[in-house]
Amino acid sequence: PKTDIVFLKVHKSASSTVMNILFRFGETHNLTFAFPIGGGNQLSYPRHFLASFVQGFSPSSPQRFNILCHHMRFLQPEVHKVVSSSAFYFSILRNPVKLMESSFAYYKGASAFSRVRSLEEFLSQPYHYYNPTNGDRHYARNLMTFDFGFNPDGEVSAKRVQLMLKAIEASFDLLLISEYFDESMVLLKEMLCWDLDSVVSFPLNIRDSSTKSPLSDTAVEKIKDWNRLDWEIYTHFNRTFWERIDRDIGRERMQREVKALRDRQGELARTCLQGMGSVAPKHIKDSSLKPLQHGSARILGYNLKQGLDKETERMCRRLVTPELQYSSALYKKQFPQKSP
Repeated sequence: PKTDIVFLKVHKSASSTVMNILFRFGETHNLTFAFPIGGGNQLSYPRHFLASFVQGFSPSSPQRFNILCHHMRFLQPEVHKVVSSSAFYFSILRNPVKLMESSFAYYKGASAFSRVRSLEEFLSQPYHYYNPTNGDRHYARNLMTFDFGFNPDGEVSAKRVQLMLKAIEASFDLLLISEYFDESMVLLKEMLCWDLDSVVSFPLNIRDSSTKSPLSDTAVEKIKDWNRLDWEIYTHFNRTFWERIDRDIGRERMQREVKALRDRQGELARTCLQGMGSVAPKHIKDSSLKPLQHGSARILGYNLKQGLDKETERMCRRLVTPELQYSSALYKKQFPQKSP
């Protein structure tokens, strides 16, 4: 199994669920994480990543960490300083239309969104609300492009798009697609030589569907235009994702693997969860399992079954612990003297 991993956690793309998978694997195999200094969940985002943002990094005695997965704005030469040269790099992408709708609900307080009532209103005249010089502009435009380290306001020329795609391809071993999450996990498991249980998960940091709004066809087209760089990234890597499945696994075997993954997930849901699924924040009984609520989104969580034996309880709890709580627990374990 590969144990040196860089995961670029792209915002609002099922990345919290992937992070839980990495946290569990790292904890089980006693691996080290490249934590932000003092804990927390962001490596000085939205600044470009620097090795000096990592707790315990020093240029004089470069310690390599096994897993780098907290929010960062990608800058490969700096990432190289904190992980081994053989590390596996991957990220996950999401359809930019869904991504923007989610970002609007989640980052409603961002300067570009705070003065509008709806996403449609923003799209009707984006430059009226969007200022390219604002420090939080990236939440409102080409968020994936930004997280990969590029300029979200860059011109959209064929040449520029090609250079960007080539740069991403040169840096990353695998790009997953959140709309095909189960297929993505099967592919990840194959590439990392992990077992099935290592990639089983319950969806984390997802919002209640009552806060999701359907978009008109016009709005969809406007979002694609406004996020053209993201759209180019997404369509390109959605295509190569399926090419890779055809080449390395084949559709029939993929179907079997996805079924095995879903069966195992169902089994774990029956073992671990009260009522099989996620619940609204006000119904989460254990306060340590409450996810952070953000913007106008209502973030769902889980209740564990009562009376589980100790070992099962531990396994189940890890599956449903929200990112901030899990990160903080692992930080305290890795740096016992420095509780944040």
